[in-house]
Amino acid sequence: MPKRCLIIGASGEIGIQTTELLAAEGYAVAVHYHKNQQRIMELKQRISSQQWLGAYQGDLSTATGLDALIGKLPLDFDAIVFAQGNHSNHLLQDMSASEMDKMYFVHVKSVWLITHHLLPSMISNKSGEIVVVSSVWGEEGASTEVVYSSVKGAQISFVKGLAKETAPSNIRVNAVTPGLIATKMNDHLAAEDLDSLESEIPLGRSGMGSEVAQAILFLLSKRSSYITGHILRVNGGWY
Repeated sequence: MPKRCLIIGASGEIGIQTTELLAAEGYAVAVHYHKNQQRIMELKQRISSQQWLGAYQGDLSTATGLDALIGKLPLDFDAIVFAQGNHSNHLLQDMSASEMDKMYFVHVKSVWLITHHLLPSMISNKSGEIVVVSSVWGEEGASTEVVYSSVKGAQISFVKGLAKETAPSNIRVNAVTPGLIATKMNDHLAAEDLDSLESEIPLGRSGMGSEVAQAILFLLSKRSSYITGHILRVNGGWY
């Protein structure tokens, strides 16, 4: 019987490529999305019907939307990948309280509550894997991205704490921290700024979503069976 994995934020580049890779490796997949239904429908066409467990729409940025999504989710998954995200590139004093709340709900509260909903089944089964896609800025912090850095840092602390709490139940919890990745999140960068950033990276280029997906697969697989509470950097040696 294939392992069942829920991918939160499956309509983004990293989410799509992770879903496709997991399906290629034999996982059955369920996906969450917010607005990009067309992307999800296209993704569904590329995955066999036997491996497609369903798509669940939900707005993670509000308590109401998050509660509604959790009410629709099945209880029994073997693995969860948290690949959702929104980005803010503003000075702290230029952000409103409502913008901060959205960042908190999307990156932190949703991870808490979805895990809270699905963890009892994993504990009962004495097996499970959880991978959170955090960020290099959750480790290092970034000017003009203070709130984003804060919530990504909270994800890292969540991983380290939950890994210790659930290890006796044979549940592993890890994170990947991508650096500069060629996704729409970085489309705002001018070519000159992108070149400057890439010049700081020892490998000399942006990463690909597929490279992040491979790291996620590794942390979900038996190849990492003695790894938990780990933060796997996927940043080309940047930090």
